[in-house]
Amino acid sequence: MQMHKTKNDIPAEKREKVIAILNQRLSDAIDLKSQAKQAHWNVKGMQFFSLHELFDHVATEIEGHIDTIAERVTTLGGTALGTVRIAAQNSSLKEYPHEITDGSAHVEALASVLADFGAKVRKNIDDAEELGDADTADLFTEVSRSIDKLLWLVEAHNQA
Repeated sequence: MQMHKTKNDIPAEKREKVIAILNQRLSDAIDLKSQAKQAHWNVKGMQFFSLHELFDHVATEIEGHIDTIAERVTTLGGTALGTVRIAAQNSSLKEYPHEITDGSAHVEALASVLADFGAKVRKNIDDAEELGDADTADLFTEVSRSIDKLLWLVEAHNQA
């Protein structure tokens, strides 16, 4: 991996490891946003409008995290790998089911992918701390809190 010159005092070998983690989550976040948009565009049923708006809100929130993660990569001297093609190739998330239209099915599918992404981000908090990068750990903590809230907002539609 090519590293750009920086006066950042985190050792280069640790920065390389953190950058790899960040780029993995970047691919996942880009995929997650596209999955939220898939739900947004294709939801049908009695709760159409509220779910259509909610899924768009989820995608918008994730867009902010995409930018934050990518900028942290470049801050550490790396290259943010954020094209759609790279994200599709590298995402660790399950493919979103394309055949569903029912609002409840979309809620379940989006909740599952949010939960998976959230678990991976929480693990990355510990990974960044172990590598001595408190700032990246803090970034992942912020993302984790947001994803947990989005998961709550989505899951609440199928809870009684």
